[in-house]
Amino acid sequence: MRRLFGTDGIRGKVNKEPMTAEMAMQIGQAVGYVFKRKGHRQKIVVGKDTRLSGYMLESAIAAGISSMGGDVILVGSMPTPGIAFITSNMNADCGIVISASHNPFDDNGIKIFSRNGFKLSDNQEIEIEELIFSGKLPDLVSEACQIGRVFREEEDALRRYMLFLRNTFHKKMDLEGVKIVLDCANGATYKAAPAVFKQMRASIFPMNVNPDGKNINLECGSLYPECLAEEVVRRKADIGLAFDGDGDRLIAVDEKGNIVNGDKILAICAKHMKKEGILKNNIVVSTVMSNLGLSLALKEMGIIHSTSKVGDRYVLKEMIKNEVVLGGEESGHVIFLDCHTTGDGIITAFQVLAVMQEEKEPLSELAQIMKSFPQIVMNVDIKRKPDLKKVPKINQAIKDGEKELKDRGRVLVRYSGTQNVCRVMVEGQSQERIEKIAKRIADVVRAQLN
Repeated sequence: MRRLFGTDGIRGKVNKEPMTAEMAMQIGQAVGYVFKRKGHRQKIVVGKDTRLSGYMLESAIAAGISSMGGDVILVGSMPTPGIAFITSNMNADCGIVISASHNPFDDNGIKIFSRNGFKLSDNQEIEIEELIFSGKLPDLVSEACQIGRVFREEEDALRRYMLFLRNTFHKKMDLEGVKIVLDCANGATYKAAPAVFKQMRASIFPMNVNPDGKNINLECGSLYPECLAEEVVRRKADIGLAFDGDGDRLIAVDEKGNIVNGDKILAICAKHMKKEGILKNNIVVSTVMSNLGLSLALKEMGIIHSTSKVGDRYVLKEMIKNEVVLGGEESGHVIFLDCHTTGDGIITAFQVLAVMQEEKEPLSELAQIMKSFPQIVMNVDIKRKPDLKKVPKINQAIKDGEKELKDRGRVLVRYSGTQNVCRVMVEGQSQERIEKIAKRIADVVRAQLN
């Protein structure tokens, strides 16, 4: 059974296990040891988002790596996909991201990328866990003369990442005259996003670009696009772009103030990519949480829809397995595998803007490609996570909901991979009906798991 890593790295409340300075140092030591190679001083990139606790964890991880003889390159605040790119670009042995993504500031987390910019395999994560809990780390540290060094290369890393981003946009296009409102969630995109869109000649109106360590994701960014929608309408902008705290997600807003989520972005890009002949194997991957409307839209376009478990690592696994270049989640985590090894909110924004320019249509028109079914997701705080199939009352509540919906909707109940939360998703034709069913199931979940 896993003891540290969840579906998206290691995550938890700051100063509580596993997100303590002591554990962070051990993680640094374990990573430093695992990536040692004979006759080679390992080089490991470490970046973070804008959380207050990032400084503490960064120092602890760097200490752990250097104690194992590894050199550390600190790149400061940078989007998670930026660190994935820099790891490969700088020919590092691996990259570590200190971030809890869309979670509140008092959470934090640790994600690890391999030298090619992909997240670690399950076996590599298990190896790191076993090393930490074996108690052997104190005996494996380097001799004093072999201790590694710590370097800070924030400006160079940001410059490299921005150049990479610009090169993913169609080289014969720019964004001159396009009015864009950017919501950077007081997170890791607060430097890169405004700067790179300015370089592309867009007229930008930045929001939430003043992080103070505690305001990351605070009623802003991709989880709260309503304020962005108001600003887009007020500014008469062409589009609004909302990123999450670590910059791997994008939720867009059209010129009329309508929210365009990850499912609609997938549909828009899939149609265009098929038209251009670049939708490899004519397949799009999304998770089981995607709206039924996406499946119907793809079917009408003659595109195969493949589904995975929830989590970008599972989307990516399915994409690699079937040689697919487009996949993602309703939350706005979209992967363009011909551009990057992981989801990148800024790259997703560039792809949407490129479709708008090439099709010469506003986002509101492009988004008509998909009609969403009413959907509700209730997050229930829980104290334990038993196998849901072995909780009879929850299973019965799900069956009752499915019976009521018949073949005109669906029910999905699953645990969050990063929080003590059970998510109850109900989808159907009637908003009133799905709300009643979701509440009924959520009440049973709350009673059984607390």
